Amino acid sequence: MNRKFEEFEYIINEMKHVYLHDQRPWMIGYSGGKDSTLLVQLVFEMVSRLEPEKIEKKIYIVTSDTMVENPIVKKYMHTASKQIGEVGKKYKIESHIIYPEVEKTFWSCVIGLGYPTPEAPNFRWCTDRLKIQPSNKFTTDIIDENGEVVILLGVRKAESVYRANGIKNREIEGKILIPHNYIQHAYVYNPLTEIPNEVVWEYLLKENSMSPWHSDNKYLFSLYQGEDLGEEQSVVGQVDHNKIKVTGNSRFGCWICTMVKEDKSLNNFINHGSNELIPLRNFRNWLLKIRNDPVYRDHRRRNGSIYRKRGTGEKGLGAFKMSARVEILERLLTLQKETGEELITIEELKYIDYIWDNEGDLNHRTLVDTYYKVYGEKLYWDAYKNPSFSEDVIEEIKKTCEEEDYSFELLSKLIIAVDNNKLYSKGKKVEKAFNKVINQGWLHFDRIEKTKKEINNETEKN
Repeated sequence: MNRKFEEFEYIINEMKHVYLHDQRPWMIGYSGGKDSTLLVQLVFEMVSRLEPEKIEKKIYIVTSDTMVENPIVKKYMHTASKQIGEVGKKYKIESHIIYPEVEKTFWSCVIGLGYPTPEAPNFRWCTDRLKIQPSNKFTTDIIDENGEVVILLGVRKAESVYRANGIKNREIEGKILIPHNYIQHAYVYNPLTEIPNEVVWEYLLKENSMSPWHSDNKYLFSLYQGEDLGEEQSVVGQVDHNKIKVTGNSRFGCWICTMVKEDKSLNNFINHGSNELIPLRNFRNWLLKIRNDPVYRDHRRRNGSIYRKRGTGEKGLGAFKMSARVEILERLLTLQKETGEELITIEELKYIDYIWDNEGDLNHRTLVDTYYKVYGEKLYWDAYKNPSFSEDVIEEIKKTCEEEDYSFELLSKLIIAVDNNKLYSKGKKVEKAFNKVINQGWLHFDRIEKTKKEINNETEKN
């Protein structure tokens, strides 16, 4: 063993000790990145050294697909996950790919419900719905089946100051396993915390650079050349004829991420020749551009409330308007057709259609007609989508609303609320649905503000 890899030998021996200590299954989150690859590779090396009769516990290798992954990284993750499962069978290693529930996917939230896209620093609703919740569900299912679980993490102190502090705060002196902060009966094992960045790549690229599940770590390395190589540029070697510097801190992200103004990860992939990602970048930039445009956003939040911004006193922005959601969907479907990549699933379209039917789409055909407009073919449930009213009737309702200065959206929601509950024998069901719509805050916002102003004026006089 190369002396500079002695630390890895120590880790493998420690893993063996922890593995043989009890019957609790292991669970590893595998993203396809360098750290999780290193962790899974060391686990493979450890179990391969065990006598067959001592390989008793299951090891779950879990990959989280947010359904908005960079297509290049997604293909790599899925291929690697399949290979891990095939080779891992003899070691009781199982590979699983988990997804967010259809009602919590990115497009179900943005296109279906009109959620504004995530924005730094405090509006990051995506991570919890797309990654944390699916992972926690898988973990609790394993606990329900086995009583407890040990979660192996590939985090390292060298990754960043923030992560280093997080690891240090969770450490308990003299203990290898740490109780999970939030999940009962789950324990955390961090075997890689002391490994420096430069050694990670050196280990993964040693010898023939092949992983135990027969994937080429040189290809993984090439993916990192498409990443933002920002935080540090520690050269530890060169690979192949490209002679590209090996760097430490790089992460893959969702192709549609709006948490940053400029997606350096996507840009660097494109700069290194992945021109097929250019249309995705253009769409992502457009979605970022319209995020805070009042033409696309309503002043009402999802719960019907209205608020004013601190400082300026201007009305804040709420959900995407229905017209904006339709435009986003049409552009996304067009992008999907042009690129050949699956960017939104049929299951998501079905769920979004259901949401729109309850959001004021009196036509009941907006989604299926949009799909037909782009693809020239019908969705399998198209034939069952009968409009509640004819186009002539809907236009007459709109005209009447304009003449009477009445909200077409409000009337549409009232019609749908009554229609959805008209078959219930108890009238209170209809009344409750009607009142839920009519009592939304935006309808009474001006009156409430006027009352507050009058009260303040009276207080000042007294």
